[in-house]
Amino acid sequence: MTKRRILVTSALPYANGPIHLGHLVEYIQTDIWVRFQKLRGNNCRYFCADDTHGTAIMISARNSGVTETQWIERVSGEHQSDFARFGIEFDHYGSTHSSTNRQLCGEFWKSLMDSDLVVERQVEQLFDVQANTFLADRFVKGTCPACQRTDQAGDNCECGHTYSPTDLIDPISVHSGTRPELRSAKHLFVQLEQLHEFLEEWTQEGGHLQTETANYLKGHFLHEELRDWDVSRPGPYFGFEIPDSPGNYWYVWFDAPIGYVATTKQWCEQTGEDFELWWKDDSTEVHHFIGKDITYFHTLFWPGMLKVAGFNLPTKVHIHGFLNVNGKKMAKRDFTFIKAATYLNHLDPEFLRYYYAAKLGPRLDDLDLNFEEFVAKVNSDLVGKIVNLASRSAKFVRDTGLSKLYPDDGGLFQKGSEAGEAIAAAYEDCDYNKAMRLILELADRANPFVENAEPWNLRKDDSKAQQLQDVCTVAINLFRQIVIYISPVLPGLASKTSELLGDEPYAWADAQKPITGTVVHPFKHMLKRADPKDIEKMTDETKAEFEAANPDGPQSESGGNSTFQDSDEHLIAEPLAEEITIDDFAKVDLRVARVIKAEEVPDARKLLKLTVSLGGDTTRQLFAGIKKAYQPENLVGRLVVIVANLKPRQMRFGLSEGMVTAAGPGGEDVFVLGVDEGAAPGQRVH
Repeated sequence: MTKRRILVTSALPYANGPIHLGHLVEYIQTDIWVRFQKLRGNNCRYFCADDTHGTAIMISARNSGVTETQWIERVSGEHQSDFARFGIEFDHYGSTHSSTNRQLCGEFWKSLMDSDLVVERQVEQLFDVQANTFLADRFVKGTCPACQRTDQAGDNCECGHTYSPTDLIDPISVHSGTRPELRSAKHLFVQLEQLHEFLEEWTQEGGHLQTETANYLKGHFLHEELRDWDVSRPGPYFGFEIPDSPGNYWYVWFDAPIGYVATTKQWCEQTGEDFELWWKDDSTEVHHFIGKDITYFHTLFWPGMLKVAGFNLPTKVHIHGFLNVNGKKMAKRDFTFIKAATYLNHLDPEFLRYYYAAKLGPRLDDLDLNFEEFVAKVNSDLVGKIVNLASRSAKFVRDTGLSKLYPDDGGLFQKGSEAGEAIAAAYEDCDYNKAMRLILELADRANPFVENAEPWNLRKDDSKAQQLQDVCTVAINLFRQIVIYISPVLPGLASKTSELLGDEPYAWADAQKPITGTVVHPFKHMLKRADPKDIEKMTDETKAEFEAANPDGPQSESGGNSTFQDSDEHLIAEPLAEEITIDDFAKVDLRVARVIKAEEVPDARKLLKLTVSLGGDTTRQLFAGIKKAYQPENLVGRLVVIVANLKPRQMRFGLSEGMVTAAGPGGEDVFVLGVDEGAAPGQRVH
């Protein structure tokens, strides 16, 4: 079989905070795929780096009283420590703030300029006066100008509409919570439409993307003229100044993906590898692993940049969904926004690697980390089915070693060998869920063999010593075969197994042939059972971290008198509206209504569809942007306040006949205004 040369990357973690369990979905997924490829004998290399530029880094460093360089160096150390403890191995880990990346940015930039793809124009951009910085798209939130959804990102809405941050209604700076002002500055744009034909062909043909991603790009972007891409930002800005445009800096989304190339080049310089072979030779495969939230950049901008600059195009962009915890989006207020370091204080990292693997498929579906299921699954599958094979047999052949000839096992080992290619195909397709099921099927066949043979009873009869040795030889070989197949997911278990049996580091082919006549070293504990109490401790620590970071709240003074020290941040973020008269207020008909039905809206990230009763047979259908904050079933029966005389609006998902009143900045922090029982549907709020 021809040895493949494979270059693999994950999205670069932003150097503005710690790694959390949501991030780890991607890095664990990628590491498993890379370990599998190496196990198969392919020349596979995994590169990553910290994404270090932008306004957020500048402000974080300023708030911490350090330079930007000091900030990103500290965060990089924390990131790499977390990754290493989770068994995530990079061939090289770099930083986008490197001389190598600066040089390559210049090379890419020259190719764009030489191809007449860059144009200059004045841009009116939002400027945060308090933070003294222009605002990148992701640092502005507001109301969508197309559908009036609140709390939308600075450049696109969940309704599919894209726009400029200056188009937002009631924009707010994420940095300071203040309303930014409009200022004019020079910006540089890449005319992406000139690459339309190439991008349409690349995204729709060749299997570079999952089918749903290709269809999404076709339906949302490629069906019309592509917008010019703003690739510069005026100072002050932490990043690389553009050589031929003093005072302007490459936007973080320009230099970040070039970091993939720069990190590879640094590795090549350190190891003597040929850089041209890795990024400019068609025989090299390039695989990117990313989350679905950054699809646009990696499937349109990045291939366009690579094409123009003469670098290898991605062979495949593997896109995954988001992580939910216990059925809900990760949220700090629910104490499910768990840092990698916090998890590691309480639980085995291999547990999370296995749980994610058992959940991950080849599509973009979100996955749910349910802690009750987590404990049950790792204990049942890893301890009860896999490790149990070794723990119940290895100690009985410590003195004799394995049989010199492999005993008759009824075809169990052969069946395991035959399953190898199906398991390999599942790994290759990123269908880890299927791979884990196929591997567990082998364990489910192996365990009855041991249970029926009862080696713990055979050891009591000296005349059955050979039979005992044969049974244990089979059990250990079946265990070893399973461990080899699952080693991309559980490298720690694989290392302990090779130590037990005196094996060299495993290759995939080792699962095809049993070992015989070898010494079995003393059995050492391999995996501890997951304890629900450890989950509680982890959650308690996360809660303590949240409370330490958010000390504001009701406080009580001695004597029983309560003093509420409420923050004024919300008044700053959204100042009081202009004065109105009682007649103005009377025009708004606020009514008590009861939610009689609540359901999710397909293809909408933030919307729930509510049916509310105003009493009798009078009902209204409403769409509310509260999906991140509420489970539909928890709303049914609640009394709410609605704007009952709002003109109906036809939305993509149906007709909305009013509005539910709510407080909060949006997203997970939305609080539907309730009414005490005793009020009745249909009553007007005065």
